[in-house]
Amino acid sequence: MPTPMTDDSLPELIDVEDFFADPHFAGASISPDGTRLAYLAPEHGRRNVWVRGIHEDHDDAVCVTHDSRRGISTFHWTGDSRWLLYLQDTDGNEDWHLHRVDPDAPDVPAVDLTPLPPGSRVFGVEPLASSPGSVLVWMNQRPTFIDVFRIDVAAGETAMHMEQAEPTVSTLLDRNGCVTFETVETEDGTLEISAVDPATDDRRLLRRLGGAEHPLGVYPQIVTPDGKGLLLGSYQDSDDLRLVRIDRDTGEETVVCAVGGHSLCTLDIHAPGLLPPAVFLSRRTGEVIAARFVGDRPRIEVLDPHFAEVHAELAKLSDGVLGTLSSDESEQRWIATFIHDRDPAVTWFYDHATGESRQLFRPYPHLDTAALAPMEAVRFQARDGLPLHAFLTLPVGIEPRNLPLVLLVHGGPWAHDAWGYSPEAQLLANRGYAVLQVNFRGSTGYGRGHVTAAIGEFARAMHDDLIDATDWAVAQGYADPNRLGIFGGSYGGYAALVGVTVTPDHFAAAVDYVGISDLANFLRSMPPFARAHFTNSWYRYVGNPDDPAQEADMATRSPITMVEKIRTPLLVAQGANDARVVQAESDNIVRSLRDRGVPVEYLLADDEGHGFANPENQHRLYHAVERHFAEHLGGRQ
Repeated sequence: MPTPMTDDSLPELIDVEDFFADPHFAGASISPDGTRLAYLAPEHGRRNVWVRGIHEDHDDAVCVTHDSRRGISTFHWTGDSRWLLYLQDTDGNEDWHLHRVDPDAPDVPAVDLTPLPPGSRVFGVEPLASSPGSVLVWMNQRPTFIDVFRIDVAAGETAMHMEQAEPTVSTLLDRNGCVTFETVETEDGTLEISAVDPATDDRRLLRRLGGAEHPLGVYPQIVTPDGKGLLLGSYQDSDDLRLVRIDRDTGEETVVCAVGGHSLCTLDIHAPGLLPPAVFLSRRTGEVIAARFVGDRPRIEVLDPHFAEVHAELAKLSDGVLGTLSSDESEQRWIATFIHDRDPAVTWFYDHATGESRQLFRPYPHLDTAALAPMEAVRFQARDGLPLHAFLTLPVGIEPRNLPLVLLVHGGPWAHDAWGYSPEAQLLANRGYAVLQVNFRGSTGYGRGHVTAAIGEFARAMHDDLIDATDWAVAQGYADPNRLGIFGGSYGGYAALVGVTVTPDHFAAAVDYVGISDLANFLRSMPPFARAHFTNSWYRYVGNPDDPAQEADMATRSPITMVEKIRTPLLVAQGANDARVVQAESDNIVRSLRDRGVPVEYLLADDEGHGFANPENQHRLYHAVERHFAEHLGGRQ
């Protein structure tokens, strides 16, 4: 057993609860009329929405939601500043409903505007410029079809706005809700983009694009405010993802924003409204004012002259990178958060008319930034020469030599790790571990070739990239080869299970968090509405379980078929209501190990889904992670 670190000169241990508490304040948004702020803060034991005047502080604020079961993450002002809307599911099942709350009557219970049957959910909410008291809502009242509805927020009345013709056909609407473009995903995964004539409803093909380089679909797709253009992410003849515009009348394609050697950042496709956006839009005009690109630190490219003035002033407020942004209708009053590796989401108010600026809040004021570890961008090559970008977090106050190391693997896999605050990395670094996060092949943000290099490489070259990353850390002298751990969620959980089956002697400890164990079962158990969009992702990269030959190949890359090789100490965590990676994916691994008498710790949360959201469950999980790695890698506890 490794000897734990006990040096009294090391930095003070920071409690798990301090890293994984609900933020004191988060998610601030200014009302369109510029008079009020709405934001998240704890109440009733959960994150709830609070409202206060623009010049008031939290002592003057009123809590306008009253959820005591699960914290709220996503909320919106209506265009007339009259109502607040928020999304909520049940215990993590992702069956999202849209609720209305009256900020002027905070004691009146919220109204569910979308009383959907089980298995149906809200997918998106957009304001309607022509009717500020209404919103357009995408939801699947028909299980496999995502239709567009118009909801009168005050009356609570819902009307069909646009029916989806086929699961692979999507209509794109302008700010007034009029159909201007249509996209069709063909059987081979190509996306056909057509202009729609509003008078005749005729379609005219403009462009065919897409394929395996767009595993989650062409993103973003934004109709310009005049309805005459479509903005989207396209590689064109480059390896880098660009923001381009297709003209509705001529089909002409022009580059709106591109940065050589950098791709448009599309991370927010996984959580729109929560993650920093790929494209910033003007609240006043709907035009693009800035775009985000991937780099060692995220890059913000400003496109609008007025916002260039605003951004220059915002940049003086923080040495981080602009994260999220909110403004009033006049675009004089702004709320901005900043990405930072040691001081997450600090939120500022800025008035461009007066030049006034003030810090509204730090989400985690109890964390001492000096005690937290910096994140450094590093690069190296995979064994086949593919360039790999990664981020290294080294513990503060410890010589970075021969340390226990945890490889922290991101989910997706069509996502990427980026410079910024990671509570998992900070917890582990505080416990004395080096933490390495590598953007293995298949990760987005590093070019077309990097994404498509993952085709057919689950449990093969994608796993080799992870092994090569740890070998690099050992060769650099950072890591002890006998004290390597692996920890990941979702795809990262699958990677952890592959790590202890395909390379059973490489890691000394592993954590599988809502990870896939059986690729065929995982795909078969996905919600029906998702399966129409697997052509360029799971089917192209992994296989179609309906094809016997492909299913057989998938089995060879599924940890459940190699479970007899597991001898690495393993911690498994799972949410019972996970709609993406169902509970059976973890149950089957745990059952098989226990039947063989192999020790495995299993944390099952009955009130969670694809990842733990409630603070008490996060605390339980990360205390277990802390113990697990301390016992088997020798870090502090």
